[in-house]
Amino acid sequence: MIHDLQIQTNIVQARTLHGIPPTRYQVPFRNIRDCLALHAKTSGRRPYLIYYDERGQRQELTYGEFTARVHQVANLLYDDLGLRRGDRVAVIGHNHPDVVLIYFACWVVGCAVAPQNVAEEDARIAYIIRNCEAKVAFVLGDYMERAERILRGGDGSEGQLGAPNVQGVIQVGGEPREGVVQFYEVVRSRPTSYLGDDSGAKDADMSVLEANPNTPTLEDDALIVYTSGTTGAPKGVLLSQYNLLIDAKGITEWQAISGGQRLMCVLPIHHVNGIVVTLVSPLYVGASVVLERRFSVHNFWLRIVQERVHVVSVVPTLLQFLLEASDDALRQGDTVFGGGINRLDLAHFRHIICGAGTLPVQLARTFEERFAYPILHGYGLSETTCYSCFLPITLSWTEHQRWLLDHDYPSIGVAIAPNEMAIFSADGSGQRLGPGERGEICMRGHNVMQGYYKRPEANAETFKFGWFRSGDEGFYLEDDRGRQFFFISGRIKELINRGGVKFSPFDIEETILRLEGVKVALAVGFENDYYGEEVGAYVVLREGALLTAQDVIDHCRRTMTFEKSPKVVIFGTDVPVTTTGKYQRLKLRDLFAEYKGVQFRK
Repeated sequence: MIHDLQIQTNIVQARTLHGIPPTRYQVPFRNIRDCLALHAKTSGRRPYLIYYDERGQRQELTYGEFTARVHQVANLLYDDLGLRRGDRVAVIGHNHPDVVLIYFACWVVGCAVAPQNVAEEDARIAYIIRNCEAKVAFVLGDYMERAERILRGGDGSEGQLGAPNVQGVIQVGGEPREGVVQFYEVVRSRPTSYLGDDSGAKDADMSVLEANPNTPTLEDDALIVYTSGTTGAPKGVLLSQYNLLIDAKGITEWQAISGGQRLMCVLPIHHVNGIVVTLVSPLYVGASVVLERRFSVHNFWLRIVQERVHVVSVVPTLLQFLLEASDDALRQGDTVFGGGINRLDLAHFRHIICGAGTLPVQLARTFEERFAYPILHGYGLSETTCYSCFLPITLSWTEHQRWLLDHDYPSIGVAIAPNEMAIFSADGSGQRLGPGERGEICMRGHNVMQGYYKRPEANAETFKFGWFRSGDEGFYLEDDRGRQFFFISGRIKELINRGGVKFSPFDIEETILRLEGVKVALAVGFENDYYGEEVGAYVVLREGALLTAQDVIDHCRRTMTFEKSPKVVIFGTDVPVTTTGKYQRLKLRDLFAEYKGVQFRK
């Protein structure tokens, strides 16, 4: 039997940092609006949001302009839609300034945003909007027809669709639809100071605001984002305004980001990476963000030059795309950056943040050799707001490369200030492990989520012994200063269990990737009658490569045991990934179904 009191006790322990309870706040702001108001007042003319659409058209909002528009949208939420603290708002859209305005307006009112990934299936989006109990949905015009089907259930034949909890739909842009509230028509007439939590004074005294029950606190939910697991119903991760601000503080301090700098966002802002790293973190220090409609290899380096970007956050898949584009540029006699850009044009650029997916050692080595910019590799999950650790920015180039390249896996770095990290036995017993011992990566601290929404069983297991259990296998090594450098060696559910012996897919993939001509390699544990699971490999070749399955198997056998080496190699071109670039190995298992009854011998 699951006891709610024990679960809550474990969650509080997991959200405690070095003995400091989660309610002893480590940020100087009362809420996100307080942070926004400070920068609007002290740096009102500094750009906050610079946006490029698909046609390359540029739009800029200073902190002053952005704050005024946020307040207009907040007044729409409060006065016209009747939303209050604790309400949920679904957003169906893509990277766009209006989506950012809606997010911040929700936080000003004290509502939680439920951002939707439009790449997901209709039924999943409908489930999420129902589960999070959203009262209102904002929909970019491009998605209105689809949204109506998702929210209203189409013609009734699709039982999984429909979200009767949604009381209002607001269309943002596009051709007007009869009976649907038009965002621009309503917002433009609203006041540019938020009227919801005071008598209308533009710069209300904070003591008055604190006494008002409508004023959000750091404990108010800010985001409810859903995990992208391959099995079971998605789980809603509850993140507070404090979660967002404390992780932003940790990220900006670790990355040495200050108010005069610019970050670039090429990742989708329905995910915590895009939201926390490149929207909230710049806000925290009064910096600027260059928001791209979507990632483009052709505009990546050009935009960094044009906007004098200092730092950009990516996932490993995008590094691969940049290398391929560089290959094309070099074949055409251009520079490694393409477009006639040279290194002097990028004198202001500092480094790349990379996480949220598997970073192979060979990819990291090739990228840094080609472009000579450091990859600040890191790691985190939605459940820890975003990042929990990074390689230190202060490492010498020799130390940096040693931790990135010399240990079979690239290190994900050292824990940042808002959280602690440790390795515990993967059996959930709560046994803490030492250097070099593989187990489950666990975290505790102020950036740990409030919990999974309406999922007591998941909370009981995830917070079983007062730490957040990531579900990822890893280990740590210490440097000569005693700092713990962590490594991730695989997703525990994706470990290949062959006859009781577990193999990390990362180990096998690193070996295959050393074979010339291999572009992508994924190791898969497929069902087998003799060993429970056997080792398979799914391989994508580079253009012109002529490798055979036996070539891959022979290459692996030269450096790995028979047991660990792939027994079957399947070639393909499509790789299942999440929208943040994480490989979905379990989705490949069915490709190996015909080998279930085969006994593989040396």
